[in-house]
Amino acid sequence: QVQLVESGGGLVQAGGSLRLSCAASGRTFNMGWFRQAPGKEREFVAGIRWTGDITNYADSVKGRFAISKDNAKKTLFLQMNNLEPEDTAVYFCAASKVPYMVVVTATPGYDYWGQGTQVTVSS
Repeated sequence: QVQLVESGGGLVQAGGSLRLSCAASGRTFNMGWFRQAPGKEREFVAGIRWTGDITNYADSVKGRFAISKDNAKKTLFLQMNNLEPEDTAVYFCAASKVPYMVVVTATPGYDYWGQGTQVTVSS
């Protein structure tokens, strides 16, 4: 049974930084972060291939966010810098049970989801 538990969300002023963590139990392959703002669909933020050598980012966060993972601790991270009010959302950790060779950006490409952590950026 795979479980994903996010942490690290909170309230921050525009221009600030936060680091999200996702602790995984069980066997997973590709991992990613998605977010969902009120009234909007869940959207891809960043993903990393199970080999750790390929990452992918949404255009809106390129150059500001960085995804990484610690295989030994089975933990996924999302470093978020220069945050903007538009980044306000619930952030979800996701993982696949299939070792895709590409970083999938669509929600059906992920089989396991965390419960989410709130990120609020004030202007």
